Amino acid sequence: MLDFIRDPSIYNLVRGPFVWLAFLVFIGASVYKVRRLYLMAKNEKVVLPAIKLPAARRSILHWIVPFGSRNWRMRWPITVTTFVFHVGLVFTPIFLLSHNVLWYESWGIHWWSLPESVADVMTVLVMICCVVFFLRRVFAPEVRFVTSADDLLILAISFFPFLTGFLAYHELLLPYKTMVIIHMLFGQIMLIAIPFTRLAHMFYFFMTRAFMGSQTASWGGKDW
Repeated sequence: MLDFIRDPSIYNLVRGPFVWLAFLVFIGASVYKVRRLYLMAKNEKVVLPAIKLPAARRSILHWIVPFGSRNWRMRWPITVTTFVFHVGLVFTPIFLLSHNVLWYESWGIHWWSLPESVADVMTVLVMICCVVFFLRRVFAPEVRFVTSADDLLILAISFFPFLTGFLAYHELLLPYKTMVIIHMLFGQIMLIAIPFTRLAHMFYFFMTRAFMGSQTASWGGKDW
């Protein structure tokens, strides 16, 4: 059923035009979303003036450092899972050796790469974290109550690029070239989905945390 994927033209299409399209949509939509959020905040007249850099900086630092906030310390299992997931999700694709080879072949740029054994472990950890998040959304009542189909879709979008990359690297399930093409497609889907789903919190986090931290500080409290 997947024999057509073995066609070299399919590989060239996925590795070439599809990559450019994914990056263009990701960058263009992300810039638009961030600019739109900024303009909305500016039009509100009270949002941007309320942001105080010292309070915003403290709030952001406390929430991006493991156990930096009281909320993180109170829920240490989910804190560990969350930080392992995000570190793996961001740094594994960027510093993966095979990805760096593609960057060098396409644009002549390269940087430090993770040892392949480390990248392998990080990939497995990301997949395990996705499963933990899924089970939590299914079985934890307080989380299941606010879970929508979109939340489960986001988990799938995050999970499958790592699963297919792992299967391709170890040459499991399908022929290597076929799995690589499927892996690239899932990676491109994830890239395109970022600005249009809750994955966009990679941008919004800093802006919302700056405002919340500043507001709480103005009341004489701490938001961490």
